[in-house]
Amino acid sequence: MFRYKRSERVQELLLEELSKMVQHELKDPRIGFVTLTRIALSDNLKHAKVFVSILGTDQVREEGLKGLNSAKGFLRSQLGKRLYLKAIPELDFKLDTSGDQVDRITQLLRQIHKDDDE
Repeated sequence: MFRYKRSERVQELLLEELSKMVQHELKDPRIGFVTLTRIALSDNLKHAKVFVSILGTDQVREEGLKGLNSAKGFLRSQLGKRLYLKAIPELDFKLDTSGDQVDRITQLLRQIHKDDDE
């Protein structure tokens, strides 16, 4: 039987709840089209890095990140009311650049195949 670490179960729960709140409850105009991609939770469950993908220019991304970081207190208090956890982790929002890296790799591979065809 495969057992999950508690931190992995809590990560999934946090991701689900935070995604709902960001989509439906945050009214900050700086927060545009945001997708929570993953959460890296410390083993002691006290710190959570929340990775987000934000569509738009670099300026739009930075403003969206500022909006999310300013909503940390509200989000933590709401998580405290909704989840049965002893302590709600400190939230730290980070831009997830893995999508940009995938796009860049795809472009490079296309360029290599184009050069091979010539």
